[in-house]
Amino acid sequence: MKKLINSPDNVVTEALRGFVAAHGDLVKAQFDPNFLVRADAPVKNKVAVISGGGSGHEPMHGGFVGRGMLDAACPGAVFTSPTPDQMLAATKAVDGGKGVLHIVKNYTGDVMNFEMAADLAKAEGIQVESVVIDDDVAVKDSTWTAGRRGVGATILAEKICGAAAEAGQSLAEVLDLCKKVNAQGRSMGMALTSCTVPHVGKPTFDLPEDEMEMGVGIHGEPGRTRMKLKSADEIVELLMEPIISDLPYRSGDEVLLFVNGLGGTPLIELYIVYRKAAEIAKKTGLKITRNLVGSYITSLEMAGTSITLLKLDAELTKLWDAPVHTPALRWGV
Repeated sequence: MKKLINSPDNVVTEALRGFVAAHGDLVKAQFDPNFLVRADAPVKNKVAVISGGGSGHEPMHGGFVGRGMLDAACPGAVFTSPTPDQMLAATKAVDGGKGVLHIVKNYTGDVMNFEMAADLAKAEGIQVESVVIDDDVAVKDSTWTAGRRGVGATILAEKICGAAAEAGQSLAEVLDLCKKVNAQGRSMGMALTSCTVPHVGKPTFDLPEDEMEMGVGIHGEPGRTRMKLKSADEIVELLMEPIISDLPYRSGDEVLLFVNGLGGTPLIELYIVYRKAAEIAKKTGLKITRNLVGSYITSLEMAGTSITLLKLDAELTKLWDAPVHTPALRWGV
């Protein structure tokens, strides 16, 4: 294992300290328990939006803390859910009096711990609502989930719900928007290589040089199938067909196309993927009116990509375009 770390035990804490040193104008960190909040938290009379999950997926979620997006993010250990006390402390730290929305990826530990934290917060008089994101079409059940996994639609929900909260919408309105994004978003990914969790010290799975894993999860969970390596265009076709047919998306739909890198994929390759994905979408009659390309939901150093389509309407488009000022996403400010 070759990694730029000092000790596996200190990876998350040292990364958090570096993150705040780099972005202290936007975020503040709390330690023991660990969580990040926007620099001006709590914002009074605004719905607070929180997410979190295991570390190793950066910039998700800490990179999306800031004005117009998340109020707080809770990083667990690498590929391990944050604990209920982290979520409760973060919820209390950002509660501005209009309630708090928890955006939860559908992984068993995340769902259980977020639910426990929400119950504890409600017992202290904080109004909390939760949405579980389950947009991955690859598999129905996986190593760490009951039902579909939460992947690319997560940060689209964080952006759209964060914009709605910033605009003063109520908790009920922000909750409905989050449910809409989850209902109208679909994703699927693939891997060319495994990744290595620092505490484990060896690749999560073995993948021969001439093979790829279709439908892989962001923790290295098995996908739909393992097959011989194909060209970029063939891979994109294998990803786009199940995404488009699952909702299903229909000719004339306006969509946001999100091509994500899993950590070890160069941006030049992601644009090759985007080119073919956009071609397929247009041939299907979809109108790509917004897009996002880059490594926003990673799996440490895994090489691979995921594609997300989100069906848009006027409200979602307006909220997507709203100003955002976070370490990983900045526009309109």
